[in-house]
Amino acid sequence: MADKQDEKKITPRSEDFAGWYNDIVLRAELADYSPVRGCIVFRPDGFAIWEALRDELDRRIKKTGARNAYFPVFIPQSFLKKEAQHVEGFAPEVAVVTHGGGKELEEPLIVRPTSETIINHMFAQWIHSHRDLPLMVNQWCNVVRWEMRTRIFLRTAEFLWQEGHTAHATRDEAERETLTMLEVYRNFAEEFLAIPIAAGRKSAAERFPGAEETYTIESLMGDGRALQCGTSHFLGQNFARAFEIRFLDENNQMVHPWQTSWGVSTRLLGAIIMTHGDDQGLRLPPAVASTQAVIVPIWRKADDRDAVLKAARAALSALEKADIRARLDEREGVTPGFKYNDWEMRGVPLRIEIGPRDVASGEAVMARRDIAGAAGKSKASLEGIAGHAKSLLAEIQKNLLLQARAAMTANTHQVDSYARLQEQMSGEGGGGFADIYWCGRAECETKIREETRATCRAIPLNQSLVAGKCVVCGEPASERALFAKAY
Repeated sequence: MADKQDEKKITPRSEDFAGWYNDIVLRAELADYSPVRGCIVFRPDGFAIWEALRDELDRRIKKTGARNAYFPVFIPQSFLKKEAQHVEGFAPEVAVVTHGGGKELEEPLIVRPTSETIINHMFAQWIHSHRDLPLMVNQWCNVVRWEMRTRIFLRTAEFLWQEGHTAHATRDEAERETLTMLEVYRNFAEEFLAIPIAAGRKSAAERFPGAEETYTIESLMGDGRALQCGTSHFLGQNFARAFEIRFLDENNQMVHPWQTSWGVSTRLLGAIIMTHGDDQGLRLPPAVASTQAVIVPIWRKADDRDAVLKAARAALSALEKADIRARLDEREGVTPGFKYNDWEMRGVPLRIEIGPRDVASGEAVMARRDIAGAAGKSKASLEGIAGHAKSLLAEIQKNLLLQARAAMTANTHQVDSYARLQEQMSGEGGGGFADIYWCGRAECETKIREETRATCRAIPLNQSLVAGKCVVCGEPASERALFAKAY
């Protein structure tokens, strides 16, 4: 038994955050390494998380008016060259197919790193009149970017994502759509994933290739590094011009539409792990957990077995009727303590313990994953267990967001001197968010990046107009920006 339990031990988070992260991914059976460098295999528990967030986000996207479509994984190389900034931004990451069917292809094919080019080629065939607008499509697919340094979920050669693409008659309408999707992403991350968000626009250096403006949702992970969780891009008319998309407007003039694109990816799974996990393992928000509650039956004497299992199965039936995703752990040959540790490591939000005394008293012990030790335990009647479990799961969802928000707030610091910024970002760990005045000049941004390894994560929206001085050059600055080391 000791050997089996030792297999489930994970590296302490405070000692080696990267080691801790990899241990959780592998031992919670979320994913595994593939024989293809930089690619991963999603295991059922990991893919179930993706399915849960995919289904919820898909519902929210459709409420904005976008509809799902699917475009080819292969893109003619000439398409990528049509938009100069776009090809320059993605050239180092593209995978190119040069042979097919045993012959060299007349034109090499790009394995999609993103779909702006192929989608805009089709938009040019579909958009002719202002009556064809707005055109709003979304696709769930895989993309390939030949990353040199990979990490499971966060940065892989192939990953899954959602990408939306829209075309509008006016600039104002497209800009509104860009910000609408930013807010959809922000609400989704906070309400469904319990991940607190800092939202804003990117600097020019961090902007999506070919976009006029990029907006982002950023969060702070448990080691003080930032993670970009999703982006929404205002593309202006750049792609419309490159792909000759034109329509007859209401004044009978041929004009280019205004466009947006936006997306999130499977790096959200990494965000869930690094935001909520602890030294015991994964902590899943109930909304995305494939198992929201696990029932652990306990008995020592063989005479107690039947009564305990009967009560446990009745509890399972009640939970399932209440639409709670529940499991009964009937494994033989392992102790209750091993089961507790195993389910804690896998991040199940609620554990229900039922033993002979509980059966006799008509109660069960409810152990919350978000609160450690005795403070997270309570009793519930077996008769009303489904209602109590539903209430606890709602509390756990809210509490995980509160805990994560408190951690992010504690690790966000207003910094008013360059020396203080350097001090905050010194060392190998993350330095949290540095909230600074920045003049907006590329020279100052480059100096920060080269000397501290921090990058501009977001320039928050709707700031007060109180002016300050750039922490780098001392020149007037009208905005504050969040800088951090990032994944």
